[in-house]
Amino acid sequence: MSVVIAMAVLAVGALGAARILIATASPLRGSHDVALRIDRLLPQTQCGRCLYAGCRPYAEAIARGEARINQCPPGGAATIRRLARLLGVEPLALNPRHGTEVPASVVVIDEETCIGCTKCIQACPVDAILGAARQMHTVIAADCTGCELCIPPCPVDCIAVVPAPAATHAWRWPTPAEASG
Repeated sequence: MSVVIAMAVLAVGALGAARILIATASPLRGSHDVALRIDRLLPQTQCGRCLYAGCRPYAEAIARGEARINQCPPGGAATIRRLARLLGVEPLALNPRHGTEVPASVVVIDEETCIGCTKCIQACPVDAILGAARQMHTVIAADCTGCELCIPPCPVDCIAVVPAPAATHAWRWPTPAEASG
């Protein structure tokens, strides 16, 4: 009988400790949740044009109030509007310091010119380039985000930017606000 009482006391104590932990951690959890929701709205190009190392660090900076919602050229006006709606703030124009909004793009490698140096592979933040040392490389278009980070390190200028192919799996109906504005 005393074992049952001891277990009941431990269970009540554990529940009380859990409630204290939840109550003290909820402000951190809320900030984390906001960062996750912001990150889901970003285009995931990992291009760094926002001056952060990728979309997740940019989302965390927005959630902490350290970055503005208008620093993402790949997301453009549509992403700015979605971020403004999520955060309950007014949409801003894209900050030209970070670039201009352009249509979705991918890169292609001229396989005849490629010398297989692997510098583009090392620069790609999403592992969309396939190849080996001293072998030609190719881009997996479905994985390429068009960030263009692979272009500067290429010593033979064999990488070109082209419009992204239409992809039915990524297509979605525009919202009425996006369609009208």
